[in-house]
Amino acid sequence: MSDAPVTHIDPAAFTADPYPVLAQMRRETPITFVPELGATLLTRRDDIHREEKRIDVFSSVQPGGLMEQIMGLNMMRRDGEPHGTERRALFPALSPRTVADHWAPRFEQIVSDRLDQLAPQGGCDLVRDFAMPVSGAALCAMTGLTCMTPEEMDAASQQMIDAIANYAANPQVEATGLAASTRVDDAIAERLPQVRAAPDPSILSVLDRAEMPLPSIAANIKVIIGGGQNEPRDAIAGLLWALLAHPDQRALITSGDATMSEAFSEYTRLVAPIQMAPRMVARRDTVAGVTFELGDRVFLMFGSACRDEDHFDHADHFDLSRDTSAAIPFGAGPHFCAGAAAARTLVAQYAVPMILDRFPQMQLAGPAPFAGWAFRGPTSVPVTW
Repeated sequence: MSDAPVTHIDPAAFTADPYPVLAQMRRETPITFVPELGATLLTRRDDIHREEKRIDVFSSVQPGGLMEQIMGLNMMRRDGEPHGTERRALFPALSPRTVADHWAPRFEQIVSDRLDQLAPQGGCDLVRDFAMPVSGAALCAMTGLTCMTPEEMDAASQQMIDAIANYAANPQVEATGLAASTRVDDAIAERLPQVRAAPDPSILSVLDRAEMPLPSIAANIKVIIGGGQNEPRDAIAGLLWALLAHPDQRALITSGDATMSEAFSEYTRLVAPIQMAPRMVARRDTVAGVTFELGDRVFLMFGSACRDEDHFDHADHFDLSRDTSAAIPFGAGPHFCAGAAAARTLVAQYAVPMILDRFPQMQLAGPAPFAGWAFRGPTSVPVTW
């Protein structure tokens, strides 16, 4: 393992709120080995921004790793040209133009339909009743797996995510994740003949027309389901919580002094839905006085980078006047989130503004707990209107 200084954590406390420990790491041991995670963590923004691009040292290739075991070999576990080839094949389905021309009208309809269903209730849990079904329906459409329900999509995403973060090797978590992976395979098998008969801009159709082998199509759809469900789900519910909990910041949008897109950027800086990216050391190297050995596991802590005091004053505050250009919630290297444009459009252009416009008197009706250190978001946001 690396010769980084050792920091012990309480896993339960780290899951509940990793930020105090991460702040201490940035101050005292910005590159540190955490035995409870079996990995060396990079916690400062500039270290992560620089080292993420050095794929010859910090490689995404992790043969036999948890992600590959559960989802199959996908573009997130490739580097260089193999990664570029699969990413280029995906691009037509998620390009800014495709999002604007094809997916945006679909997003608007999905949100509108959901709001019609919620209107008579007078209140809801924004995670369970709004963010989850909206994100799930959008992902069913974008992947092409329209034979799955939003609830099935959300469950498959969470179960596979839990399994690829199963560093404690819990056999039940692994079994549940593999079962979810099989359900996605079944949905692909059902839909593939249909998109071949009637091609569309969905990910399944686009990757099939690019002549990507079926195992690679399945693996890449699964990794997109992993990030493409929880990321917008958590950003929708989390941004709504932030605006409702900080009426002074919401007022900046109402007055025209800030935009919803800026609010999205600030929220994803404050609480990055994807907090961490794992890497494997491909060759011995030294970074900031720490020597890494071949095969070391490394976690790039994006959530920590986005609260780095060297770049963000009062980093724990939600502040729409902040310059967020240094934030890297979607990564900073060749693995920058391919679905970032779709997520921003769904969250900032449709889901959040439409529900606030529909229910202008909406207010929080109880606490909104957050959880997670690899993926993070609210577990419940109760509201009334």
